[in-house]
Amino acid sequence: MESILSLCRRRGFVFQSSEIYGGIAGFFDYGPLGCELKKNIKELWWKDMVQRREDVVGLDCSVIMHPRVWKASGHVDGFSDPMVDCRESKLRYRADQLFFAAVSVGGKKIGYVTELDDVAMQSHAEAAAQKLKAKLSIQGEMEPIYLRPIAEASPEELTQIPSPATGTPGVLTAPRAFNLMFSTQVGALSDAASTAYLRPETAQGIFVNFKNVADTSRMKIPFGIAQIGRAFRNEITPRNFIFRSREFEQMEMEYFIAPDADWRRIHGEWTELRLNWYRSIGIRGELLGVDVHSMEKLAHYSRACTDITFRYPFGAQEIEGIAARGDFDLSRHRECGGKNLEYFDEETRSHYLPHVIEPSAGVDRVFLAILCSAYDEDEIGGERRIVLRLCPRLAPIKVAVFPLLKNKADLVDLSRIIFLRLRHHWNVDWDAAGAIGRRYRRMDEIGTPYAVTVDFESLENGTVTVRERDSASQIRISQEELLPFFTEKLET
Repeated sequence: MESILSLCRRRGFVFQSSEIYGGIAGFFDYGPLGCELKKNIKELWWKDMVQRREDVVGLDCSVIMHPRVWKASGHVDGFSDPMVDCRESKLRYRADQLFFAAVSVGGKKIGYVTELDDVAMQSHAEAAAQKLKAKLSIQGEMEPIYLRPIAEASPEELTQIPSPATGTPGVLTAPRAFNLMFSTQVGALSDAASTAYLRPETAQGIFVNFKNVADTSRMKIPFGIAQIGRAFRNEITPRNFIFRSREFEQMEMEYFIAPDADWRRIHGEWTELRLNWYRSIGIRGELLGVDVHSMEKLAHYSRACTDITFRYPFGAQEIEGIAARGDFDLSRHRECGGKNLEYFDEETRSHYLPHVIEPSAGVDRVFLAILCSAYDEDEIGGERRIVLRLCPRLAPIKVAVFPLLKNKADLVDLSRIIFLRLRHHWNVDWDAAGAIGRRYRRMDEIGTPYAVTVDFESLENGTVTVRERDSASQIRISQEELLPFFTEKLET
């Protein structure tokens, strides 16, 4: 993970927001290469989810909606995480991400250890327990360590459990609910009547516009409404870089089906479709997984939910959820908004509230998964190189154009002509600084799939060298062949 963080900062993929002021936790800025990669992810998703389908249309809703929307959806009353505070350090933790264990030696309890949720937390807890045992100079065999979430701690245990920040026992508060929505004020007056919220998800904008879209687009069920947009959650402990942040982007689609449709089959089809999409954009299949939620893990309104997971350096985590939401959302908005949201089915001559299958992906999580999947280190000519093996359709820069020498005017002029010609079609870079090998390495590190080098042979016969990123193999082709060659390689 440190290699990914270093690459992002060094090459301008992602910066800490407000960095010159010390940064602000949970917020990030995407640099020149990062915003290109992020744009490409969203464009590919939109192309495959909307443009290439006859049964899906798009929508772009406002970030701030009527506060009653969030009351109806349950976010005002129920969109919360259990929170634990350290009274000594003033730090705050999510109760479901903080674990504790009793440490016992020879059947006698000698204290407790705490660990934050992590793939290695068991080994960390065992090491901390051994350290505690040594500190207290206690002899004997230590019993196995069993970690439990802090929410399961009794009041008596809370008085003895140490804070992960300070190590002081008894300074952690009991878990309590913490609403994750950011509130704001709308209008000139700042009072309860003017309170509104930054949306914590993009789905509700689709639900409240269902009738508008159905009536104006003349779509017939089954059909979907897709949206890409920002959402905001006041996460208690944002962590793992851009994986869990307070401002993020979602790519969501609500697929509306008839109440008597075979929702299990449709849910399964969407799960497989979305899993194949991640493979199609270059994410390595062995890093992808599927997590089917058990009944006790489902939200109260959900019939089923399957997560597509990715094995990040910090563990397998969700990048997309495919949920069967029933008609909960439309029912709530019909009830609370007082508007008829039923769909009239011309074939059956019946009115009904559709049910919904929802594929919902986090752009930032997909972004991070793509970088982790593509990152590689190898050797070329005995030299170590860092290479991002990005799918060409995702690469921020598609082609780099180099003159062999920057002090030869003929080479530079021809390189500029080729560069400007290709730039009409793709994002292309021109680089004349440093040795040619060093320029290749720079492009490998940011995932540029092809490099065109103009050399002295180019001046003689019009051919150029095209180098491929992954294999470092080179071919010579004519300038006239460049456009059809890259069209085939970059767009299919």
